[in-house]
Amino acid sequence: MSWCGIHGHDKVLENFQQSIRQNRLASTFLFVGPSGIGKRMLAVKLAQALQCEQQNGTELNPCQVCPPCQQVVAETHPDVLIVGKPEDRSFIPISTFIGEKEKRMREGLCHWIGLKPAYGKRKVAIINDADYLNQEGANSLLKTLEEPPPRSLLILIGTSQQRQLPTIRSRCQIVRFQPLEESFIAEHLVTMGVARDEQHGRELARLADGSFDRAILWASDELTSFRSELWQVLSKGNIDANNLAKRVIAFVEAVGKEVPARRARLKIVIEIFMTFLRQMVHARSGVHTTEDAELQSTTESAVQSWQIGPETLANQIDRCIEADRQISANANISTLVECWMDDLFLQAAVD
Repeated sequence: MSWCGIHGHDKVLENFQQSIRQNRLASTFLFVGPSGIGKRMLAVKLAQALQCEQQNGTELNPCQVCPPCQQVVAETHPDVLIVGKPEDRSFIPISTFIGEKEKRMREGLCHWIGLKPAYGKRKVAIINDADYLNQEGANSLLKTLEEPPPRSLLILIGTSQQRQLPTIRSRCQIVRFQPLEESFIAEHLVTMGVARDEQHGRELARLADGSFDRAILWASDELTSFRSELWQVLSKGNIDANNLAKRVIAFVEAVGKEVPARRARLKIVIEIFMTFLRQMVHARSGVHTTEDAELQSTTESAVQSWQIGPETLANQIDRCIEADRQISANANISTLVECWMDDLFLQAAVD
């Protein structure tokens, strides 16, 4: 079933429908799951269904043509607010929730959601990028989460439950979203013209880990070529960390001068490294868990040339996770890559 053009989350929809029919809809939710699978889209369509003037809301079936439905999509509905992390910030600013210093508690999401609905049936606030709530921002939300105003709904959207602060997790109903099916992603990539044919669509879907956004990223021939080049380097021992760092930096900078685009590309590079390292752990254990023939061949060669054990591989994976967090904290890209490469391959050299 596809609800309002959203595929793969029927169970989530059914649970919301049942809660509304029983008049037991909670006030605060945390949507978690991989990026690019439809969490934000479902949250917006849910807001649309709750504001629709043509439907009673119990079946969550918005007409999508009435003024309130169109206003929700255009983000101009007076009773629906969508906020998130600005591209140039490491975290969602506290002013998003409680206003600027000179207007504290008289502006921001927490003030807005406490007002009576101006036009619709209830207030709906959607917080994108909940992974980027720092302690200060989370604390400013606590009272709203603990004592939600009547006729209000607050939805936070993140990638995993573990990335949320305990104070946020404990005050929200957790809604887990599953990755999209490879067959669905492959089919739509072909329909959109992103994939050349069915075979190409299946290859991209396999790399996507259930995320449509990731599948589109992998459609770049430049990224595929870099990945193959990296596999060749990693399949051999005695890796020159300095030269590899230069190659990674050049690839990241080739995307353009915009810092957000460079950071996004570096995150993909880190994922490539982590995929390889995880496969190395499996290969060391004699377990083959990938259908990627190129990756399988790379790890088979690397097992013979990398004289490192499981503990060092685990430490290298942890270092990749740390590097990913440093990107989100707006670390200097060149410095980050150089230190990351040194840490990865100095560990391998001394194991």
